[in-house]
Amino acid sequence: MTITNYGTLKTAIADTLNRDDLTAVIPAFVALAQVQFNRKIRSHRQITRGSLTINTQFEALPADWMETIRITMDASPIRVLTQISMDDLTRYRTGYDDTPNAPVYFTHIGTDIELFPTPGTSYTSEITYYAKITALSADGDTNWLLTNSPDVYLYGALVHTAPYLKDDARIAVWAGLLAQGMNEIEEETTAARFGSPLRMRIK
Repeated sequence: MTITNYGTLKTAIADTLNRDDLTAVIPAFVALAQVQFNRKIRSHRQITRGSLTINTQFEALPADWMETIRITMDASPIRVLTQISMDDLTRYRTGYDDTPNAPVYFTHIGTDIELFPTPGTSYTSEITYYAKITALSADGDTNWLLTNSPDVYLYGALVHTAPYLKDDARIAVWAGLLAQGMNEIEEETTAARFGSPLRMRIK
């Protein structure tokens, strides 16, 4: 069966399990899988650019933010802010003159960033980041992961059926296939971001 959206994914899960009594809990298996995906997958397909206005010590990150890649600030000259630890930023703020100026450093505070120096005016900035995988809800829903790696979604959900299928020997197989699929996503991302490794050509 071809998996093209949330509805066909749920059908494929039920068909693989050969069970017709799990309809109510299959969405929970998918949701648990997606939590795991958001923790572990960092794909080039997740990389998103967004605008960020910087004018205070603390600024909120985008709602779908997962991990920062870089923040570029439209100052004069344009600069890429340097990420440092919370402890280092605190040392800078307490050990140096925190006169309002164009920020140079940032750190993460929950779903905010803290900047140093504190901005003295408003700066238009761009944040490049890994975005959360869009959750599946309606049967017609899809996202980049389901479109490009339906096997990862299928095996990810099947692995989370373990509480219902304690003695099912297939769980180890599904876990192995899930790991393989996630490794392939990582390899694809490495090639997309940094280029494929050079290979010797044999004539």
